[in-house]
Amino acid sequence: MTLPGSNVPLRGAVDLSALRNRPAAPSPSEPAAGGPAGGNTARLVINVTDAMFPEVLELSKTVPVVVDLWAEWCGPCKQLSPVLERVVIEYAGRVVLAKVDVDANPQLAQAFRAQSIPMVVALVGGQAVPLFTGAVPEQQVRDVFAQLLQLAAQNGVSGSVGLGEQDSADDDGAAVEPALPPLHAEAFAAIESGDYAAAISAYERALAENPRDTDARAGLAQVQLLSRVQDADLQAARAAAASAPTDVDAQLLVADLDVAGGHVEDAFDRLLDLFAALPDDVRAPVRERLLELFGIVGDDDPRVIRARSRLASLLF
Repeated sequence: MTLPGSNVPLRGAVDLSALRNRPAAPSPSEPAAGGPAGGNTARLVINVTDAMFPEVLELSKTVPVVVDLWAEWCGPCKQLSPVLERVVIEYAGRVVLAKVDVDANPQLAQAFRAQSIPMVVALVGGQAVPLFTGAVPEQQVRDVFAQLLQLAAQNGVSGSVGLGEQDSADDDGAAVEPALPPLHAEAFAAIESGDYAAAISAYERALAENPRDTDARAGLAQVQLLSRVQDADLQAARAAAASAPTDVDAQLLVADLDVAGGHVEDAFDRLLDLFAALPDDVRAPVRERLLELFGIVGDDDPRVIRARSRLASLLF
C-alpha cells in the first residue's frame, strides 16, 4: 500500500541505515518549540536531532511517527506545523510527530532526501514513506493521517504512547498507558469518526461533571472549531467577508478557517480590526471568539500574547 503523494511502497522507501546504527541517545521527550506543552501532550510532539534518531526509529515499531522536516526561515513550514501538531494531538497517542530542523540536522535532511521543505514523512516499523511536500490543506493532512493509521495497522504497528506525566507500570514492569476518562474517550472516538456533535456533547458533559477539567475545556474549544469549519468553502467565505467588512458572522468564519489552516496571525488581526471598527454594543461575539481562539492556540504562544495585548488596549 502507498500513501497519497508517493508511489513508493512501505519497505525500503528511504535508506535510514546510516542513522539506524548510531549510538542510542536519550529517549525523545523534549516538547517541540512553540508546540504543545504540559505532561499530557509533550510526548506527542518532539524535537528530534541526528543523534537521537535511532530512538525515533525504535518508537516507530510501536506507534507511527510523522516526521516534519522544517526550518526557521521557511514560511510554509510555519503554516503547516501547527496543523500537524493539532491533528497529532487529536489522535491522543496513536501517532507521534517528530520535528526535524534541517539546518541543525543536515544528516537527517540528507537521509530523507529533503530537496524542499516543508517535507513530511511517515516512519512505520523503522521504515519510511514520503507523505507530502509543501503546506497542504488541513483536510488533506487529515486524510493522509487516516490512511497512515490503516497502513500502520496492516504492518502490525498499532500501539500508542501514554499521555500522562509518567506512565504507570504493570506487575512485570512494562509501561501501561493511563486510561482516558470515559467522556474523554467518548469524545476522541467521536472525533476520529468525524462526529463532531457527539464529541462536543461528550466534552460538555465532562465539564458539567467537573467545571475545572481543563483538558475537556481545551478539547471542547478545538472540536467546536472543527465543527464550524467542517463544511465551509474557503473561497466563498473569503468573498463574503471581503464584501461585508463589518459582517460579524462572515469575519468570524474566515478567522476560524485561518486558525484551522495555521494562519493564526491573520485570524487574530482580522478579528481585532473588526473589534476596533464595531460599536461597543455589538463587540461581544468578536471578543468571545478571540478568547476561544487564544485558548486553542495557547496562552503562552507569542502570537496570543501580542493579540491579547492589543485587545486589552482596545478595551480600555
